[in-house]
Amino acid sequence: MTNHAEDFSLDAELRQTADWEADDIDLAADGDESWQSGYADPDPEEVTSGDLDLAARHELRRVAGLRTELEDISEVEYRQLRLERVVLVGVWTDGTIEDAENSMAELALLAETAGSEVLDAIYQRRQNPDPATYVGRGKVDGIREIVQATGADTVICDGELAPSQLRNLEDKLKVKVVDRTALILDIFAQHAKSKEGKAQVELAQLNYMKQRLRGWGGNLSRQVGGRVAGGAGIGGRGPGETKIETDRRRINDRIAKLRRELKAMTGTRTTMRQERRRNLVPSVAIAGYTNAGKSSLLNRLTGAGILVDDSLFATLDPTTRRTQASDGRVYTLSDTVGFVRHLPHQLVEAFRSTLEEVAESDLIVHVVDGSHVDPEGQISAVREVLAEIGAAGIPELVVINKADVADPLVVARLQQREPHSVVVSARTGEGINDALAAIEADLPRPQVEFDALVPYARGDLVDQIHRLGEIDKLEHTADGTRIAGRATAALAGELAAYAV
Repeated sequence: MTNHAEDFSLDAELRQTADWEADDIDLAADGDESWQSGYADPDPEEVTSGDLDLAARHELRRVAGLRTELEDISEVEYRQLRLERVVLVGVWTDGTIEDAENSMAELALLAETAGSEVLDAIYQRRQNPDPATYVGRGKVDGIREIVQATGADTVICDGELAPSQLRNLEDKLKVKVVDRTALILDIFAQHAKSKEGKAQVELAQLNYMKQRLRGWGGNLSRQVGGRVAGGAGIGGRGPGETKIETDRRRINDRIAKLRRELKAMTGTRTTMRQERRRNLVPSVAIAGYTNAGKSSLLNRLTGAGILVDDSLFATLDPTTRRTQASDGRVYTLSDTVGFVRHLPHQLVEAFRSTLEEVAESDLIVHVVDGSHVDPEGQISAVREVLAEIGAAGIPELVVINKADVADPLVVARLQQREPHSVVVSARTGEGINDALAAIEADLPRPQVEFDALVPYARGDLVDQIHRLGEIDKLEHTADGTRIAGRATAALAGELAAYAV
């Protein structure tokens, strides 16, 4: 038997719901902005490739609630890491205390970009780093106490450690120790997407690891035999090649293979550059310190839609977009990998084919973060890398970005130091027109003057003049198009047959 109301009527219930739709229409007519139909189909926003890459990157964030306990851990190799909790260590050898603090702040940003949680940071004033442990003996004891008190599982040093320093610190601290170079390589390995980028990062990592192999212990196969110390006796003679030698040989083989693969990949990039040079298309490279806003500027200038993220080294793979000046000339804009202080030599060597986009460009747009605490230091660091890759003599336009959040006094100071500069905000669009005008003014200009009457059948020449030359006078006559202006030497040679 079922329980139901004796006076239930389907017709009566339907009559009660008949006025629901009318009530909704009345709410919409009264201007109730909070009301929205459940069947409304809002216009979907355009999703770019950069938005998809950013969403995929944030999906891989580590869980902040997990941590590593240090109890009953005797060796570094046996730990199981979930989320690394790190302590930063630096050695201040020269410069002011502000420089040392800025360097430590940048190291903290690098650690957070790699997915770590920074617990504490200490630095020591020394003339030179300690050759055995990077910091003094007393500091090592203090760092060990901090590690035990905070539960940290990793120590990051603000410098490149020698293999002996790395081994000594791990033996004394009983936690993993990495240096600045290994940290940057780890970030590059996380952010590399293309086949060429992954190969370049792997090559840099292998060159770094080759000198820091560990394996002294039971895994070694020593050349012994007979009455030897330790009682190995007959049968104790090994094959002669130690584990380290085997690992180093395999690394060398892998390095050789990666170099061959990168050489083949470089051919495609070289062919594209040669095609642009053959067609005399000017190239503009956007360079600068990491997280200065290079990708945001490229998106604002060309609508490229590439990945933009408020993190260090968010973009590794170069992106080139074709654009057009206001007078019709065509040129390319290329976004490149960001630079940083003390950029590891392994990365400069591995990314040399990518950095050639900067070295072989006609103009470098040097993006500077105007809101940073030390923009002058960033400018000096970028120019050091540009000199290392052979791009010091290329014309440079300084673009001071993030004007919407920068201190006006700092911006004025930068403009006084860099007379050939413009101030923009890639986020709000402020100053973008001035930046475009400055870029167009610095583009290489054709030098050969011409005055020609081009027949209407040669519309291809008129198109080349619009793309590659400058037009001072254009007139359509009965016999053809009368054009006067300046063009490249090759184009002027073709126009010589129609000279007036």
